[in-house]
Amino acid sequence: MDARLDAEHRQQEIVALVHAKGMVQIQWLAEHFDVTPQTIRRDIEHLAGQAAVRRFRGGVTVPSSVENIAYTTRQTLMADEKRKIAELVARHVPEDASLFLNIGTTTEAVAQALLGHKRLRVLTNNLNVATILHKNTNFALSIAGGQVRERDGGIIGEATVEFIRRYKVDIGIIGISGIDSEGDLLDYDEQEVRVARAIIESSRRVFLVTDHTKFGRNAMIRMADVRVLDDLFTDRLPPPDLMEVLSTADCQVHVADGSDSNGGAEEAGEEE
Repeated sequence: MDARLDAEHRQQEIVALVHAKGMVQIQWLAEHFDVTPQTIRRDIEHLAGQAAVRRFRGGVTVPSSVENIAYTTRQTLMADEKRKIAELVARHVPEDASLFLNIGTTTEAVAQALLGHKRLRVLTNNLNVATILHKNTNFALSIAGGQVRERDGGIIGEATVEFIRRYKVDIGIIGISGIDSEGDLLDYDEQEVRVARAIIESSRRVFLVTDHTKFGRNAMIRMADVRVLDDLFTDRLPPPDLMEVLSTADCQVHVADGSDSNGGAEEAGEEE
């Protein structure tokens, strides 16, 4: 494997381990990846510069609960996992459906996976989603008004909420920054949260799309809890305590590794 790609893969795994364990030591990481502590320190320096982790003496911990990872970093983190999740989501979206797609790199992956569909009516507050979906001239695409965030192309504000509330769609597809063990859906931006709540209220079904690093991840603002969800699409089964909360909430869990919450086969790319 190319050394640069090997380093990128290791850094993605470091982020996943930090989110899973909360805190890890440099020496443990060096032994886990069979590299020198100096190599791990370089990885951590790079990741900390992107706000993907926080350093402390001798180790690394989860990033701030009040500030999200930079958008350019999120684009590359868990990219393969997001692609597999998106392919699985696309299987559950019928032709001729009406959809909301909100802000986030996983919803952008879903947009890419939906390009082969026909006659979708899509509403979005994400310029990146719109850029992807406009390639399919078979779609009816509408973009919310509001304030465009320079850092990620997200559209937010009161005008965005008012736009969303004019509609009632078949499926709202949303991302999230974190889900705690009690089933709270958490995010960093109050305005983004208000838009996501409006999407939930204006959707007949709600799909949450998220990779496993969001399980147990802290963020400051509570958007809702898992009872508002109909389906969760991810790349690994959530931890047992969260699975219990999801089961109680009657939220179907679909896992891109080939399993689901009902024990049935659920493989990305396989036709039902």
